[in-house]
Amino acid sequence: MNARTPQSPSIDAVTGDYATSTCVTVSRWRDGQRETVQDVVAEEVPIALEYNGISHAVMMATPADLEDFALGFSLTEGIIADPGELYECEIVPGCEGVQVQMRIATERFVALKEKRRNLTGRTGCGLCGAETLEQAVRHPKAVAHEGAQFSVAQVHAALERMQGGQQLQQLTGATHAAAWLAGDGSIALVREDVGRHNALDKLIGALAGQGADFSTGAAIITSRASYEMVQKAATVGIGFIAAISAPTALAIRLAEETDVTLLGFVRKQGHVVYACPHRLS
Repeated sequence: MNARTPQSPSIDAVTGDYATSTCVTVSRWRDGQRETVQDVVAEEVPIALEYNGISHAVMMATPADLEDFALGFSLTEGIIADPGELYECEIVPGCEGVQVQMRIATERFVALKEKRRNLTGRTGCGLCGAETLEQAVRHPKAVAHEGAQFSVAQVHAALERMQGGQQLQQLTGATHAAAWLAGDGSIALVREDVGRHNALDKLIGALAGQGADFSTGAAIITSRASYEMVQKAATVGIGFIAAISAPTALAIRLAEETDVTLLGFVRKQGHVVYACPHRLS
């Protein structure tokens, strides 16, 4: 049993931000021996996403890069179609969690109210509260067929290099990451979160904020490739996904439908191509 259990995340007195990790005292057993040590664990905080004063979703997430998360979530969920339609984004930490207060274009807000979902989500779950089957399974339009092409060597090297950007994972061993493989083969950006969907949303939001062209790179993810991961990528025009673990059958079908190159089990020993191999040389 832990000698001390964290009751609530700590907030930096200067910045007002939540800490992304905390130390706990634990009993560690190795080879039949017990020792009392300090362990670093990742924080997980309720994040309330509000649009024009109305609460839309509460997601459990790592309290970092929340502006990126807000923009990415708004784009990949089809709430807005362009980064310019998100007019304001204010992060308001509180005792119970964080409010992300956004103001979006009036026409987008009207459309959101018409298809509003109650998404009280758990980590890694993006469909909680969907009221209809149509809301649960969205079908984005196909991405640009040409897009960026990458060699097998570039993809494998990218997976190795992105580990250097996973600082929270190195501390805690508890987070997923999503990285952007640029057209020149470099890792341009890495975002982390306890939830794999959140990590991808953060990556997409950060790239969208920079005005990136999503057809010119690939998303590398340290998780399985679920249907929603493909859906989010295709929604913004990402045509290449490489995952460290397996995809689902629905993810493969959606990748084929939207012309997304989908790789799974990308490890040192090899990889598996599940859909649309034309972007892999």
